[in-house]
Amino acid sequence: MEPINVDGGKGTIKLGADEIIYLVWKPGIVLDGDDVHGAMATLNELAAGSEYPMLVDMGTTKAVTRQAKSAFQIPCAASRIALLGSSPVDRVIANFTIARQALPCPTRFFTSREDALNWLLPTPLP
Repeated sequence: MEPINVDGGKGTIKLGADEIIYLVWKPGIVLDGDDVHGAMATLNELAAGSEYPMLVDMGTTKAVTRQAKSAFQIPCAASRIALLGSSPVDRVIANFTIARQALPCPTRFFTSREDALNWLLPTPLP
């Protein structure tokens, strides 16, 4: 599937062949509440009533506003969310958001894409 632009044009979202939703924010953006609401609406439309694990690439995001952090509390079609960042600043932003809010699904921060995908994908049965 080709990536779909999120309302506001600050990111793209797509459903991968691995049944993971990929949300990628554009480099250098300031993420606000409208951006998160737009991404969630696109995700819900794409999921069409199902739930999927989601990888959010926020590695080049400049900042996340308070309104954006609050919007993460709203349930959407994500069954679990892996936040992928690239710096200690990303980790601080993500962990602060995760620790201070009641999130609607399991959410963790990773700096390794491989670790994030392993956490999102179901464990194979022996």
